[in-house]
Amino acid sequence: MKFLLQYLKDYKKESILAPLFKMCEAVFELLVPLVMAAIIDQGIADGDTSYVIRMCIVLVVLAVVGLIFAVTAQYFAAKAAIFSAAKMRKDLFCHVMDMSAASHESMGTSALTTRITSDINQIQNGVNMFLRLFLRSPFIVLGAMVMALIVDVKATLIFVGVIAALAVVVYAVMKSTLPIFSGIQRKMEKIFLAVGENLEGARVIRAFGNQEEESAAFADSTQALYGDQMKAGRVSALLNPVTYVIVNLGIVVILWFGSTQVNQGMLAKGEVVALVNYMSQILVELIKLANLIVLLMRAVPSIGRVQQVMELQADERIYTDKEVEGTSTQGAPAVEYQDVSFCYPDGSEPALSHLSLTVSRHSTVGIIGGTGSGKSTLLQLLYHRYDVTEGQIRINGQDVRSYTREELSKLIGVVPQKAVLFHGTIRDNLKMGREDVTQEMLEEAATAAQADNVIAAKQDGWDEEVLQDAMNFSGGQRQRLTIARALAGRPQILLLDDSASALDVATDAALRKAIRDLTWQPTVFIISQRASSVMDADWIVVLEDGVCVGSGTHETLLRDNEVYQEIYYSQFPKEGQQ
Repeated sequence: MKFLLQYLKDYKKESILAPLFKMCEAVFELLVPLVMAAIIDQGIADGDTSYVIRMCIVLVVLAVVGLIFAVTAQYFAAKAAIFSAAKMRKDLFCHVMDMSAASHESMGTSALTTRITSDINQIQNGVNMFLRLFLRSPFIVLGAMVMALIVDVKATLIFVGVIAALAVVVYAVMKSTLPIFSGIQRKMEKIFLAVGENLEGARVIRAFGNQEEESAAFADSTQALYGDQMKAGRVSALLNPVTYVIVNLGIVVILWFGSTQVNQGMLAKGEVVALVNYMSQILVELIKLANLIVLLMRAVPSIGRVQQVMELQADERIYTDKEVEGTSTQGAPAVEYQDVSFCYPDGSEPALSHLSLTVSRHSTVGIIGGTGSGKSTLLQLLYHRYDVTEGQIRINGQDVRSYTREELSKLIGVVPQKAVLFHGTIRDNLKMGREDVTQEMLEEAATAAQADNVIAAKQDGWDEEVLQDAMNFSGGQRQRLTIARALAGRPQILLLDDSASALDVATDAALRKAIRDLTWQPTVFIISQRASSVMDADWIVVLEDGVCVGSGTHETLLRDNEVYQEIYYSQFPKEGQQ
């Protein structure tokens, strides 16, 4: 609960005033049965009409004042719940954006989506009801028992028995439903995952005619969720009828006991009515308390689930400025891989093993190899998506872990395998994260990325709207725009992770030539399955199963390296060998 309290502490005033105003309302409500008893025993019994009218006016005043207190309490409770949930949601979203890749992948997109949406909504509802009822309901239950004690001591034993029986029922329901609600949230994550996968892969599913199988799998998931919800609903639904039965039996006992006491002259008729009213108040408040408990049973697991995400490791730098102080960057290579090994968190085999590579400034390095050879991993370690398992990577003489995220984003331009554009204009996408980029820089980047004709072909040019998932652009157009986005900030290091796969050979060649002719001459890493894309690089690294099996120029590798020869001659005729 400390996790939740750190958000409510910013709304201490609201969190205190809400239950206090509810208690004030409860005080006025507890006075109503006494006023009713006075009307019956004094006004009606004595035929005093003026007294009855005065007491009726008192009842109206109690109702109006109680309503004012109730509305005020609701305002403060809603404010504390909504604003604290909003801050929690913002913090959770920012933390997800800052999470390390390993932490993000360990949770999964569907789980994170569920926590940001459904779980925080459950917490918000639970906090709202808790602030309104956690003092009011127990106060009225205990207050009604005390008021009954004032009216008649013997009748209080009936109240004690009713409250004890209800406490047993509430505890049994809580114990039965709490694990069910935790399971419901987990099943909701599976449904989020299924929906996301099916919507994103709708074309593939239709292409393979797999709609019925996917529909059946989705139906199974929703049926499992339905089963848990019905099970929890059936158990929770027992609260209200059982509460009604117990309390009404208590009312019957009070009426029987009261009638006996009235006949003996030990109780007045109005006092019996007051006892019945107090028992009815207990009934109403226990029903509210039961609903509160149901909400809390949903909210408590959600608090733990949100806290679990917040405790996951963020993308933190390992070294401090002091530890790297004095590191010389004068004349240092652009990039150095020093005996680097890396294994994914859930992987049994290393993705890279003992890789060493030195890249001079303004040079171009080609990375080639078969699928799963570790090409993308090599670049992901460079821009610190993951941290090396062994060894060290240096940029300009400094360990990559000593750079902040902002420094790396300005230093390195990344073009990932999957071209991703966001909703907005073309200009907004290319300026992403770099407000200091001028229109001249954007145009230079678009020209180098061969995207200038893509922009010119659009009706609104730079202000053309990018639809969701960039559906109004082809695959090649998306790739050229993402390359332009990386070039717009004029990075010192440019990483092209198989980013020209959707481009034709001529456009790919023009792109590589334009990058070589850039005025600021970045250090370029090119990952490609095409030998033609890397053969003009200053240095080529050949990877196989995470191990560097060769490096050198195109001519050297074509003469001496079997892996490179196999890749090259699978794409070019054997007769092309020099």
